[in-house]
Amino acid sequence: MPQGSNFVDYVKVCCRSGHGGAGSAHLHRDKFTSKGGPDGGDGGRGGHIILKGSSQLWTLLHLKYRKHVIAESGLPGGSAQKHGANGKDEILEVPLGTVARDAETNEILFDITEDGEMKVLTSGGRGGLGNWHFKSPTQQTPRFAQPGESGKEEWVILELKVLADVGLVGFPNAGKSTLLSVVSAAKPEIADYPFTTLVPNLGIVSYRDNRSFVMADIPGIIEGASEGKGLGHRFLRHIERNAVLLFMIPADTDRTIAAEYQILLNELMAFNPELKDKPRILAVTKSDMLDDELQQEMQQEVPKGIPNVFISSVAGKNIQQLKDLIWQAINT
Repeated sequence: MPQGSNFVDYVKVCCRSGHGGAGSAHLHRDKFTSKGGPDGGDGGRGGHIILKGSSQLWTLLHLKYRKHVIAESGLPGGSAQKHGANGKDEILEVPLGTVARDAETNEILFDITEDGEMKVLTSGGRGGLGNWHFKSPTQQTPRFAQPGESGKEEWVILELKVLADVGLVGFPNAGKSTLLSVVSAAKPEIADYPFTTLVPNLGIVSYRDNRSFVMADIPGIIEGASEGKGLGHRFLRHIERNAVLLFMIPADTDRTIAAEYQILLNELMAFNPELKDKPRILAVTKSDMLDDELQQEMQQEVPKGIPNVFISSVAGKNIQQLKDLIWQAINT
């Protein structure tokens, strides 16, 4: 099965939390007591639906065909003030970077960014109070108790935004997958045609003194991506979580470097203006085909004020210099 069909970054799920158990209206009776007071216990809480972050997951595939998630209801209270058992919580493991939204309002509820982090997605109904809570000087034997609170039923959207230190931004065929395959152990699909990369690939890049950072090769951007063309918003969503953006422009581009950089930047800004605040680095790829004179000429075209380097992933040219620039940007 191709990797693309395993990567799911959007699911819509119907969540139904458990109802709370009813409180008991029991009156104490035993062989010594014919008219005892109220001793009905409280009902148990209905089960929550909880999201739990897992660093072992990288896709929402396991939830794609699970349209309904239903938690158990709480049990009713018993005599002698026995508390009803709580309904069992339903825990859904999700990859780090998962965002939960209300499907009706599209409002962001929360996101999961740490391994083991747990947040309640849909809370269960509260258990009803037993009749002993309602005893008073004027009403010494209340024969009623509180019913349990109903659980909730709601549609939620789970969306994955890849978490990485550096995200690669460029048109298809800019050499992003090749760079990732050279600097990390990731093995992305590489071929000389647009949209070879249809899903984000993550790679851990080793740096000096046993340090490392995470690099994400994200599907190539095209003009109009911010309007949903090509892979559009699905691609741009993953860029939001990267600490540093590495713009990659091939030396054999039909446009000038400055023009191509500006198009890429415009697409990102149109999608989310906040992306302009992220640190940016520019790498001119496939530069092994340039002689010194041509490289100096092209250097004049590079936009001012952005750290840049001419690299070749295949020839290994300036790869360490690029890693240094990335490390510096991540840690400033």
